[in-house]
Amino acid sequence: MTKKNKSAVQRRLIPNYIFLTIVSFISVFPFYWMISAATNESIDVARGKITIGTHFIENFTNLVTQQNLWGAMWNSLFYTVVQTVIALFICSLAGFGFELYHTKGKDILFSILLLAMMVPGVATMIPLFKMMASAGLLNTVWGFILPSISTPFLVMFFRQNSRNFPPETMEAARMDGLSEFGIYFRMYMPMMKSTYAAAAVITFMNTWNSYLWPKVVLTSTDAQTMPMLIANLSSGYNIDYGVLMMAVLFCSLPTMIVFFVLQKQFTEGMTGAVK
Repeated sequence: MTKKNKSAVQRRLIPNYIFLTIVSFISVFPFYWMISAATNESIDVARGKITIGTHFIENFTNLVTQQNLWGAMWNSLFYTVVQTVIALFICSLAGFGFELYHTKGKDILFSILLLAMMVPGVATMIPLFKMMASAGLLNTVWGFILPSISTPFLVMFFRQNSRNFPPETMEAARMDGLSEFGIYFRMYMPMMKSTYAAAAVITFMNTWNSYLWPKVVLTSTDAQTMPMLIANLSSGYNIDYGVLMMAVLFCSLPTMIVFFVLQKQFTEGMTGAVK
């Protein structure tokens, strides 16, 4: 390609670069504004100040003084990790069975399972609360995670990606003497690690940001999660927006870290890649 043709191509790409720059700015600006607001006084945030301030330490100190920040962070992290691990195991095992052990009855059962996706969560909130209360599981990790350790979406996600798992591998493993659970643990899980990573990101984010069900089942202040802590900060008559945005910043960090660490595997898992 000559210099003249290269220059012409670059000129034609200028509108694309401008568009991508604008979209990138719009995408990043809320994150920047969150950091900026966490460093300013409440009155400056209310006025719309978007430059970095000098009240970061003061807002952090007020947050730690007013709320049990570290307790809420630990609760959210503990609940989220436990639910993510259990949900990945149960849903992947279900997707593995639905796809690789075909029967007509299982296909009917899977269709019924998908219908559960049409039922809104709030419709089951009261029955679930009564079940947890009668079982003595209020303010416990099991009360938090049991309703969501298996979701129709995750089961469907694993089943769809299991279609890329080669049946020849199962046959070869059986000939080598592996049991069905041996195939699952030693063949299926390593080969589907990208799917597990994508499912982990989705489950982690949904669980970490969950508010309604924790608000119902976790009635003790000591058991509150980060979304509940943020709701407490924003429900008063005199809201300190600097402290509120500091809490939002801390609440956002774990999900961002998980996504950035697993973003490559997340992309591969969403496209159904098998290693």
